[in-house]
Amino acid sequence: MGEMPSFQLGVISSLFLSVASSVSIVICNKALMSNLGFPFATTLTSWHLMVTFCTLHAAQRLNFFESKSIDLKTVMLFGILNGVSIGFLNLSLGFNSIGFYQMTKLAIIPFTVILETLFLNKQFSQNIKFALFLLLVGVGIASVTDLQLNYVGTIVALLAIITTCIGQILTNTIQKRLNVSSTQLLYQSAPFQAAILFVSGPLVDKFLTKQNVFAFKYSPIVLAFIILSCIISVSVNFSTFLVIGKTSPVTYQVLGHLKTCLVLAFGYTLLHDPFTYRNIIGILVAIFGMGLYSYFCTQETKKKQSVEPQMKEKDTNTLLLVQDIDGHELKKSTKISLV
Repeated sequence: MGEMPSFQLGVISSLFLSVASSVSIVICNKALMSNLGFPFATTLTSWHLMVTFCTLHAAQRLNFFESKSIDLKTVMLFGILNGVSIGFLNLSLGFNSIGFYQMTKLAIIPFTVILETLFLNKQFSQNIKFALFLLLVGVGIASVTDLQLNYVGTIVALLAIITTCIGQILTNTIQKRLNVSSTQLLYQSAPFQAAILFVSGPLVDKFLTKQNVFAFKYSPIVLAFIILSCIISVSVNFSTFLVIGKTSPVTYQVLGHLKTCLVLAFGYTLLHDPFTYRNIIGILVAIFGMGLYSYFCTQETKKKQSVEPQMKEKDTNTLLLVQDIDGHELKKSTKISLV
């Protein structure tokens, strides 16, 4: 019982860190790409992961955490899958309209629910499903505008959804089954994620932007924002693994949509982006859905916690009964042998 408050504090801290770091990096990257004209998102992500690995390596050498070896094949496939999913998400944004890209991100939650139900036998109550539905409707109203479809863009979007869902489910599954922390898993997989994006990033970016990342003129202000973005990314990557490990892939996606609403709000207040009553209504509906989701999750967690002691007590009583029966039979058999 004493472990529960510390566990809840750890979850709240990881959620707060994830929100704060993600909103910060979005604002930083928006300034870098929109205001300073640096459009190379995939290559920038590879730099993020390399800086994250270097930071974790230094922390490990200083004994801030203990490195734990994971099967090379598992961590390699996991790292490549996560790197590929990032590439597909960026390609989806390049091939599709912003509205369809937002719909792609919204589709990750129901697809994750389907995968966890089919392959992990996880059950989601009707209350949870209703809360998720409200959340998706709210985010859709707030962020989705045009829905321009095309064949290639749709295929790329589907691949982005599938790889992202599988990657996030594996993040949770590997941490729990192999008993590794989020830091240990990120430390092991970051080099493979960085490598796949470092090789493919310049090609993807050149295809999407028609510009060469190596021919770009890096001014001091651009370099300063790139360094700031890489520093914030360490917190983003760490908190992502931390949240998925402590909660679930679905909760992480819910948190992601909260970030979307916050980014829209920050964009309006700080960057003076266009804002309508539709955005306000959508954000309010989404926040209400998030509140319901949190409430229902808390209620179900309490219900499970109250059932577990009863099950343990029942098992203990059953064990004592079996021991009592065995003892009675032993006495009986001893009496017969004496006769």
